[in-house]
Formats: sequence, C-alpha cells, structure tokens
Amino acid sequence: MDKLIRNYVIIFFLAVIWGSSFILMKRGLDAFTYTQVSTLRLFIAFLALLPFVFSACKKAAKKHWKSIIIVAFLGNGIPAFLFAKAQIYLESSLVGILNSLTPLFTLILGVYFFRAKPSRINVIGIIIGLSGALILFLSDITSGFSINYYVLFVILATAFYATSINVIRKYLSDLDAISISALAFLFLGPASAIYLFSTDFLSILFTDKGKSSFVYIVILGVFGTSFAVVIFNKLIQDSSAIFASSVTYLIPIVALLWGVFDEENITIYYLAGVVIILSGVYLVNRDPNKG
Repeated sequence: MDKLIRNYVIIFFLAVIWGSSFILMKRGLDAFTYTQVSTLRLFIAFLALLPFVFSACKKAAKKHWKSIIIVAFLGNGIPAFLFAKAQIYLESSLVGILNSLTPLFTLILGVYFFRAKPSRINVIGIIIGLSGALILFLSDITSGFSINYYVLFVILATAFYATSINVIRKYLSDLDAISISALAFLFLGPASAIYLFSTDFLSILFTDKGKSSFVYIVILGVFGTSFAVVIFNKLIQDSSAIFASSVTYLIPIVALLWGVFDEENITIYYLAGVVIILSGVYLVNRDPNKG
C-alpha cells in the first residue's frame, strides 16, 4: 500500500512538471525556432545527466543498447521536435490534452508488439479515447470544425512515447532509471549541441527576449526533461507500462489551468475532447479481470 501511495504521489508530481512543460516550451518559442528549442532542451538534459554517464556505461550490457537507442529517439528525441513544432500552431493547453492519449497507444502497441492482453472494456476505452482525439483533430481554435493537421504531430509523439514505455518495461527492467536516462541522452545531447551552435542561437540568446526564453528552456530541460524522465522511467519499472502512462490523466488539467492563466482560447471542443479522451483512458486502465 505504501508503494502504491508513493507511486500516486510521483504521478501527481510528474503531472505538474509535464503539464507545465507546454507553457515553458511556448515561452521558449517566443525567441527561438522550434528546432532550436528542441535541441537546446535535449542538450541541457544531456548536461544534467552527464555525471551519471560513466557509471551507466559500466552497468549497461550489450543486450541493453538497442533498447536504449529506441528509448533515446522515440521516447525523447523525436517527440521533442514534434511537440515544439505543434506548439507553433496549437495552444499549449490543447497539446497537453492530446498528450493524454499516451496510455491508449501504450496498450495498443503492447497488444501488437509485446503480447499484452486487453479486456473488452480496455478496447472500448481505446475507441472512446481516439474518438476524443478525432474531435480535437477536426476542431479549429476559433472557427468551430475544420481539419487541424498539427494535432497529428502530437498524436504521433504520444505513439512514440508509448513505444518507449513498453520497451523500458519489457527490455530494460534490470537497468536502473538514471542509467537508462543518462545513456539515452548520450545519443541525443552531442548531436543537438552541434546543430544548435551552427544556427544563430547565440545571437538570439543575447537579446532581451532571447535571455528570457533561454531561462524557460533551461527549466524545461532540467526539470521537465532530464529530472522528470528519470523519475518516470523508475515509475515504469516499479509499476506497469499502463499505470505509469496514466500520469497523463492529470497533465491535461494542469495544462488547461496554465492555458487559462495565459489567456488562451479554451473552446467547448477542447473541453469535450478532454472529457472523452480521459474517459477512454480510464477504461484503458481498468483491470482486465474487472472487464
């Protein structure tokens, strides 16, 4: 019971961090391009985890490296670019809502690639959750219904997150969370730095707006990326892939609150989408024995 309570506290903590990440990313985009925001975020996370790389290399076995590469690019690298690109065109609150699709894809991919066995109620949850995503895909911020293609960027990112979650749970359960995170960012950090410093990043940085955006991205990189990823990887190992991904129950609520604070346009379609998606996520997380 104590372990269960601790895991729920961790989920709440992660939800606050990640729910706030979308507004931090939005502020970073005030001065920098989405590729600069993404690579800076990954490079800062790499620096934060650099002290653990040496010991992580000693702990990792040959069988771990393929899975670590998958986690690096699908769980961290590619989603960072997809989210940043999407936030140029979408409200941060909407991005936070769509992030709650992760448990649905975790179960879908678990069935097809990792032999998970969903119940009928889990399958119904997937259908309901994806229906909520469809509403958001077809809704525009201001003008009612029209196809919003940038929603697909976030949906694809959540599918990548789900793949990473399943890989960690199945193939990296014998490697500690800090080592997984440190080695994953080892593949991302140096390449991100090379790209970042080949752009006009430094000239933007020394402007007033650039300094402000940089601070937001540093917070995002340290707390919203490296620190949170370590905790999340540990949660996956201590519970289950589906339970860990249920952190996305609370992320939309935090993101919506930030959206209201930032005077974003919260439409009825957003609210309908989040209610439907979270209803689906609830059913996806139902114990199959109770289905």
